[in-house]
Amino acid sequence: MKVLVVGSGGREHAIVRSVAESRRVDKIYCAPGNAGIGALAECVNIGAMEFDRLAAFAKEKEVDFAVIGMDDPLVGGIVDVFEAAGIRVFGPRKNAAILEGSKAFAKDLMKKYNIPTAAYENFTDPAEALRYLETARFPIVLKADGLALGKGVLICGSLEEAKEGVRTIMEDRKFGDAGSRMVVEEFMTGREVSVLSFADGKTVKIMSSAQDHKRAKDGDQGLNTGGMGTFSPSPFYTKEVDEYCRKHIYQATVDAMAAEGRPFTGVIFFGLMLTEEGPKVLEYNARFGDPEAQVVLPRMENDIMDVMEACVDGRLKEVELRFSDKAAVCVVLASDGYPVSYEKGFPIRGLERFDGKEDRFCFHAGTCEKDGRIVTNGGRVLGVTALGSDLKEARGLAYEAADWVEFDNRYMRSDIGKAIDEADGV
Repeated sequence: MKVLVVGSGGREHAIVRSVAESRRVDKIYCAPGNAGIGALAECVNIGAMEFDRLAAFAKEKEVDFAVIGMDDPLVGGIVDVFEAAGIRVFGPRKNAAILEGSKAFAKDLMKKYNIPTAAYENFTDPAEALRYLETARFPIVLKADGLALGKGVLICGSLEEAKEGVRTIMEDRKFGDAGSRMVVEEFMTGREVSVLSFADGKTVKIMSSAQDHKRAKDGDQGLNTGGMGTFSPSPFYTKEVDEYCRKHIYQATVDAMAAEGRPFTGVIFFGLMLTEEGPKVLEYNARFGDPEAQVVLPRMENDIMDVMEACVDGRLKEVELRFSDKAAVCVVLASDGYPVSYEKGFPIRGLERFDGKEDRFCFHAGTCEKDGRIVTNGGRVLGVTALGSDLKEARGLAYEAADWVEFDNRYMRSDIGKAIDEADGV
């Protein structure tokens, strides 16, 4: 069968790699793709937001199945366009992708259906938000309502910081239209865990847990980024946590979306905080996480096409997800200066060392080909993933492999998965 993957980052490279392993797939297209994806798929120079062009291309090439990797096209309604064109497509429709597209919608949904989350208030008027903050307890969290590349969340330790945050989000519109509405949320403490799931509108099946590192600098310092590295599984995601979440969060979310007339088909990403009061939902995403996909998908033993088609056909209940006992760690190699400003266009050396390796992978995020060489083309450039018998072994192998790769202004955190050491005996 012919498959089209829409997107251009490390997540899409991980998806393409899994699709390429399917016994049923003989041709993959990726739009727009990147230099690494080009080794597995035919990259197509069509942007992820060019819905009509993408649908026309899929019809012309007689694509059998499309996979939407990115949040922007999902929230924008690409699945609706593909379905209208008669193309089988994996991902939520526009009215379901709002689960990620609007934090206010997600918070209101959780409140209505008693899904555990932090206390919150929504605001469209910055003056009202400022009046509310005068009586708030600190620290407190400010969230731009819409999509902001994983960066529209500000943790404010004082009223002055919060006032500046309101200006940043709602008045200066640093995150664009995402800041037209803002969620003010109780600050929760505990371990963060990410759990990816497949959903077919009725049934939800949980993938393996993971833990992301959002801050740019070691020790969780610096600005929020799209993710500087991750590991899977999380030692903090215990059997007791899993049982609680299955009962109160996972199926409850799918049931809530169905009850609202917004059945969710695709991947739901549950961002959880393990608080003293129990697990609570920090956020939802409507697609594979990035870089979580780079550690979860290499551990999945199912044929990914079987699972995605079961979701589209409403047959997910028949699928038993299987994951390797091995652990995975991904270290992101970024351009120094990310997420603010950075230079691009530097040649990347050492990529050939991953050829033929079965326990180490290099997922391209911000790369392109120029004059026959692969060069840097983004803030997050590569995600180096390693599999090991346990998390400590995988972490060591990932950092060893990260040193295989060189490019000017290369930057990475040195403490991805360090929490593993703190979790001995968990």
